[in-house]
Amino acid sequence: MEAKPVGLTQAAGFQVGVRKTLAAEKGLIWSYLMSPAGLGIWLGKMNELDLAPKMKYRSEDGAVGEVRVVKPNEQIRLTWQPEGWDKPSTIQIRLIDATEGRTTVSFHQENLGNQQTRAQMKKRWEQSLDQLAGYIDTLNS
Repeated sequence: MEAKPVGLTQAAGFQVGVRKTLAAEKGLIWSYLMSPAGLGIWLGKMNELDLAPKMKYRSEDGAVGEVRVVKPNEQIRLTWQPEGWDKPSTIQIRLIDATEGRTTVSFHQENLGNQQTRAQMKKRWEQSLDQLAGYIDTLNS
């Protein structure tokens, strides 16, 4: 019997998740992630994202999608389809209370086409979290 590839699920295809705990309150992290600078580190370059379910968006690099769920300061779930992909994936960001004054930021993406795409997206989300951590560090210093 062959081993199941890492990240493969029956319901959602390939998926990936990464998380990091940062020394900042949820509201501060949310505000940055939804700002033009913050959107640029995870979604793509754009001036704004209409934070309402069923709102469609297009980034300057050609990625398209639709907002599905918005819970301010807690969660956003949306579809994301960069140019060249056959179908959209689903991205979810959750902000989870950690110890006092700290927040765990969780990126999760599902409906990825294959293991290679999963590995690429894992690297992207790790880099996004590193950039977010760098921003928080500048505020805390």
